[in-house]
Amino acid sequence: MPSTPQIRPQAVSDPLAPTPEMRQRRTVLKAGATLLLSVCAPLPAYAAQILAVRVWPADDYTRVTLENDTELKTTHFMVSNPDRMVVDIEGLELNPTLKGLVAKIQSNDPYIKQVRVGQNRPNVVRLVFDLKEEIKPQVFTLAPAGSYKHRLIFDLYPVKEVDPIAAMIEQGNWTTSDKQAAAGGAPAPTQPPIAVQPTPQAQLEALKPDIRAEPRAELREQARTAEAQTRPAAKGGKGDKGDKLDRIITIALDPGHGGEDPGASGSNGSREKDIVLAIAKRLKGKLEAIPNLRVMLTRDGDYFVPLGKRVDKARKVQADLFVSIHADAFVQPTARGSSVFALSEKGASSSAARWLADKENEADTIGGVNVRSHDRQLASVLLDLSTTAQINDSLKLGKSVLAEIGGINRLHKGSVEQAGFAVLKAPDIPSILIETAFISNPEEEARLRDENYQNQLADAIVKGIRSYFARNPPLARNRLT
Repeated sequence: MPSTPQIRPQAVSDPLAPTPEMRQRRTVLKAGATLLLSVCAPLPAYAAQILAVRVWPADDYTRVTLENDTELKTTHFMVSNPDRMVVDIEGLELNPTLKGLVAKIQSNDPYIKQVRVGQNRPNVVRLVFDLKEEIKPQVFTLAPAGSYKHRLIFDLYPVKEVDPIAAMIEQGNWTTSDKQAAAGGAPAPTQPPIAVQPTPQAQLEALKPDIRAEPRAELREQARTAEAQTRPAAKGGKGDKGDKLDRIITIALDPGHGGEDPGASGSNGSREKDIVLAIAKRLKGKLEAIPNLRVMLTRDGDYFVPLGKRVDKARKVQADLFVSIHADAFVQPTARGSSVFALSEKGASSSAARWLADKENEADTIGGVNVRSHDRQLASVLLDLSTTAQINDSLKLGKSVLAEIGGINRLHKGSVEQAGFAVLKAPDIPSILIETAFISNPEEEARLRDENYQNQLADAIVKGIRSYFARNPPLARNRLT
């Protein structure tokens, strides 16, 4: 018999079951809800990252630098008995780099005994500087400049500013003959002294308008002394030994850059700030072999000195000459040769001189100046005070030095160039800037690193200075200046 066909039951649809359209709509709604929640939820706070810590101790002041990836907000206060400075930095979590600040403090730091670092509360790190004496702090931030990102700066200054003349005496920066006289011994053979000429009445008169300029007390004393030297002797006639006045000549040597500002660099890793400091110290020793001559270094270690402060230091010791020492660099390694520059009021003598002056004048930006305490008018005031006589004397000094340097190294240009170098703007001091060689040239970089060449260069500068004084003897002043 025929088989009975099986009837399959038809599936009955569930009226509550979601349709494909409904499932798609639910997916979209879930995604929207998730997005809404993510927008409304508070975002986690971003913690800044400390990239590097650096400490620059010096007698002038100690600088502590925290380099980070964003600008930091800080508060600080001082605590006495014992002296401490407490700093709270917001938006920061403690990391190994910041902890490394503890080991950066040296035992010979003039102002910091030690530093303690800890997480004071979430997103706030506290630094406690245990101090060796009471200080005046400056805490400020620097925007990215050069190869640096954001920087938080702590400058710790002594309450009583270091007196440059007292510092020279304390450090023994007086002449060889003075040292031996103080010890009661006979003077050892030295280089011949530099001749000093009496102050003519015409030059005495020329001093009077300058009394309005700073430092007023020093210029008044200088004018009184000069006037006394033009009067006839009261006893013993013109040649009386009691009238003889020893003249101590002061030369300010300015090693460029320093600290946060390394200056130019060579392909073999040489840094301008290290090379020029070594040359300046050699030059200082050779100059001090000349009787009645003393030398002041605007910096004697690896720390930053603002351009205006360098000029101010030279004026405070009433320097007779100001010599700034640098090592040039250019984008092409083939550039070579030594150069000497003087100030110009009317613009640079060449486009290269203008470019170099602009580059050197950026030192304050790289090194880091606190704009809240920096006298922005300083550069323009000093330039306004600069006289034609000062620039003419600077050109004479530069010509003498350039002639001597030409005997040991090729000259980049055979004449003294001029540009608006901020560091040459002392109104009353003949000032030159020496580019010893191109540190960006591998051959000249090797010479700059060589001690023998550094000595030759220092000898050449000494000869140039002596040659200048032979034609332009410094005016007589009192025994103490």
